[in-house]
Amino acid sequence: MHLPREFQLVAACCRWPPSPARDEAVLAAAAGGVDWALVGKIAERHRVEGFVWNALRQSGLEIPAEVAGRLQAAAARIARQNLVLTAESLRLSALLEEAGIRHLFVKGVTLGALAYGSIGPKMGWDIDLLVPLESLEATAALLEGAGHRLALPKGPKARSRLALWHRHWKESVWVGPDGVLTVELHTRLNDNPLLLPDIGSESASRQVEVSKGRFLATLPADEMFAYLCVHGASSAWFRLKWIADVGALLGACAPGEIERLYRRSQELGAGRAPAQALLLCERLFATPLPPRLSAELRSDRVNRWLLAVGLRKLAGRTLTAEPDERLLGTGSIHLMQFALLPGLKFKYAELRRQLVNPADRIAVPLPKALGFLYPLVALSRRLGFR
Repeated sequence: MHLPREFQLVAACCRWPPSPARDEAVLAAAAGGVDWALVGKIAERHRVEGFVWNALRQSGLEIPAEVAGRLQAAAARIARQNLVLTAESLRLSALLEEAGIRHLFVKGVTLGALAYGSIGPKMGWDIDLLVPLESLEATAALLEGAGHRLALPKGPKARSRLALWHRHWKESVWVGPDGVLTVELHTRLNDNPLLLPDIGSESASRQVEVSKGRFLATLPADEMFAYLCVHGASSAWFRLKWIADVGALLGACAPGEIERLYRRSQELGAGRAPAQALLLCERLFATPLPPRLSAELRSDRVNRWLLAVGLRKLAGRTLTAEPDERLLGTGSIHLMQFALLPGLKFKYAELRRQLVNPADRIAVPLPKALGFLYPLVALSRRLGFR
């Protein structure tokens, strides 16, 4: 697929770590002339303004004042927001530790510190907090005591049926005291439990310094790589910042270590998601895959299709628009999710997952023996019956 020059420039700015090679890629992408207003829109849609501003500034490129001002302001806003997220993460971690609740912070500021050596440039949107399912009620009460309120699921019965929601959905969403900051409370990392079945709140952890002398717990390197690949692939990588995070982690790895991470991800049950991620990193960031591994991944036609879908979602019709803003814009994402693991068992589980929204289960609780009726419940609710 041909990538628009403006997208190539934004992707080049997301290469990590900063290096003469990155500056050369940035200058080469801009050499033929670019639509700077479009560059700004792409950076905003993909939530990578911090990386784009820093890379353009270091490259010495002349940028129109209006675009430069917007990127600089966005980069400053991202840095400030990450300070807020870090402070709240540390506050919640202290409360959880005091309550004796095991917890991990995934993505967010912990990933920023690991991948980029700083919490500053990576855009933070929310706090992803992972706890055991058996600690759900205690954690929910803790969040409420800390000033957070349940935002998803919605409805008058949502809070009392939160455990039911979490049995079928990986996360609930909580809004902080300011009405803006959100916490995604996870009791597992994937909606389809066949993906990464052994990675969760009971996994081994590591401590990451996010502020001087202050640490948060997150996943170890192997589990982190596998999870980031599945997380991005589950949305067809439609946002550049997700694949940029993987590329940044790989930027510190020798080719042999990249292959080891891939082999380990297969043992952890990540399926085809890491292959898609590695091929995207190779294409977008010139990540040096071992030639044998690159050839192996490309020899699989499903992997090649996954690469094409990812590139279309990144730089196709949704270049500057969210997928759900386009007619059938999320259709290929749902279709692609069936390909993440081979075998009929996974595809059947994925079909059931996609047919029934957990909101249907909360609205119409059925005995487990009648669970097969939920597709009919979902259909009747879509048609307006209650």
